[in-house]
Amino acid sequence: MKYGTFFRLAALASALGFSAAHAASVVTNTGATINVSTMGVNDTVDGFIVTYRAGASERSNASAVTQSVAAAVSRAKLDAASQKATPTHAVSMQWKRKLGIGADVVHASRQLSRAEALTLMQQIAADPAVAHVEPDVRMQIVQDIAPSSLKTAAVGTSTPNDPYFSYQWHMHPGTGTVETIGTDTTGYANYGGSNASTVWPSYDGTGVVVAEIDTGVTQHPDLNLALANAGYDFITTAETSGRAADGRVAGGWDTGDWTRVTMSCHTRTNSSWHGTHVAGTIGAITNNGVGVTGVAPGAQVLPLRALGHCGGATSDIADAITWASGGSVPNMPANPNPAQVISMSLGGPGMCEATDAFGTAIAGAISRGVTVVVAAGNNGVDMANFSPASCPGVVAVSSVGITGKRAFYSNTGKLVSIAAPGGGIYQNDDVSTGVQMQAGFVWSTLNSGLTAPANPTYGTMAGTSQATPHVSGVVALMIEAVKQAGQPALTPFQIQEALVASARAFPVNEGYPFGAGIVDANAAVKAALSPASTQLPITLKAGTPVVEAGNAGDSTLYTFTLPANATNLTIRTLGGTGDVSLYAKVGVPVAANGSNADFSSVKPNTNNESIVATAPPPGTWYVRVTGVKTFANVQLIANYVAN
Repeated sequence: MKYGTFFRLAALASALGFSAAHAASVVTNTGATINVSTMGVNDTVDGFIVTYRAGASERSNASAVTQSVAAAVSRAKLDAASQKATPTHAVSMQWKRKLGIGADVVHASRQLSRAEALTLMQQIAADPAVAHVEPDVRMQIVQDIAPSSLKTAAVGTSTPNDPYFSYQWHMHPGTGTVETIGTDTTGYANYGGSNASTVWPSYDGTGVVVAEIDTGVTQHPDLNLALANAGYDFITTAETSGRAADGRVAGGWDTGDWTRVTMSCHTRTNSSWHGTHVAGTIGAITNNGVGVTGVAPGAQVLPLRALGHCGGATSDIADAITWASGGSVPNMPANPNPAQVISMSLGGPGMCEATDAFGTAIAGAISRGVTVVVAAGNNGVDMANFSPASCPGVVAVSSVGITGKRAFYSNTGKLVSIAAPGGGIYQNDDVSTGVQMQAGFVWSTLNSGLTAPANPTYGTMAGTSQATPHVSGVVALMIEAVKQAGQPALTPFQIQEALVASARAFPVNEGYPFGAGIVDANAAVKAALSPASTQLPITLKAGTPVVEAGNAGDSTLYTFTLPANATNLTIRTLGGTGDVSLYAKVGVPVAANGSNADFSSVKPNTNNESIVATAPPPGTWYVRVTGVKTFANVQLIANYVAN
């Protein structure tokens, strides 16, 4: 067996000019928002996503959209009359299509610099009918530390007969058992495994559809491809799709994402078969005597191709999210296999906000009951600066290696929901050793083709792209377990809450946040079946106290929305008897023990706990009161100054 590496820094392309100092959306004097955080200083763009307000004529009239953006071009001094001295610089605009979220995609006749794009977007937003505008930038696969291929030859068991299961430390329990993987000469205590194998005697994800938005899939005997033809290729441009003409086609097949310097991304790479590898981690056929195992081998993977040559457009990915979740997309047939889980190992720079195309599409998916799982990214920085990982409501996934340490490349930050096995690459998951090991990678399905698909193979990758499908598969196991138990289906929030509540503690304190802990499939299934782990939060109104009582270990979750520009937030418990602890977190449900809390107050033997933030981040806040001892008549109150 072989394994190999290369590091393609197109991964969430931070090396291509993006600065983490980008501001969030600009609000114009008309109330419209503009988000340019997805554009680097040296980036160019020719596509824009424009959202018009409800009731505006542009919402249903493409000609009106064209007139609106043409007027904006004139105001931006980019039209032919303004560019007489350099007529080739003159810009005209063309309406392309309506998105499932109701926004419109328009294209300029040439690539615009960041400064030109910003000026144009400011003028588009000057129209009172416009609610939001953003550049239609390219996202990339979270291109991981990657692969060489391996030539190869009703679960009901935790030790399936797949010959490479022994290599898949990431499916094994993370209990510290020393494992020597493949031809490694050193064994490592496995604290990073997902513990999926413990669940298989009872659950395998049967009846659950997991939509994988990626490069598509290739033919492979170890993949259940029943829904491959039912998937879709969402790529609309010929250069990106590799087809002769623009337009989408049925089928979620990966025809290759190789690049050449003559393409717009000016790189030369072979095809990654990224979607095939991710699909195998989610649901490779298990206990079939060949190959590898998947986390949820009974689930059906619905492959959607949205990434091709040089990546994939934000607008195409947004439509894929809408369609996958059962939403309507103009000029596309209804999805006969709506997903319960969406898995996305893709992204790019930018701070996602609720009004963005990604934010809106994901909110729509969540409203349909779909859990959206996204890779945190491989840049070793705060995930808050990457999209769609930072979108409200997603389960954002960081990466650990076999020892349970954070993988050196993994993004971090308070918005990360949970960590999962993605591979640490180097001995002892320590990049400073410089020595790679087979235990440093995730093992899954691949293809041997350099450009077009060739022979099915098996191989290795490492990254948050590999961590993400582990969590997506675990969610499928949770959904099946709840259904089999005859319990009401969990909301995406309850799924995330159960993942947080059941996360296994990190074996090493890294000194910074990157999730509530490591995903544990068996514990997550138990949490999904436990009302205590899936309680819906109670709305907390500013200035209105609520009274708490309970026993030691009892816990209640609250939520409130903090508006932009609010200051001097205080959250307090006071009065009554007993002892409680107070925890708070933004964007992600806070665990009962406060392990992932952004703010904590845990004074001993008192109910007088207090959290103070003079410049608190806006958004959805979660507050948890947990009993240390039996408590009664304890008041919880939150206040802030609205500016």
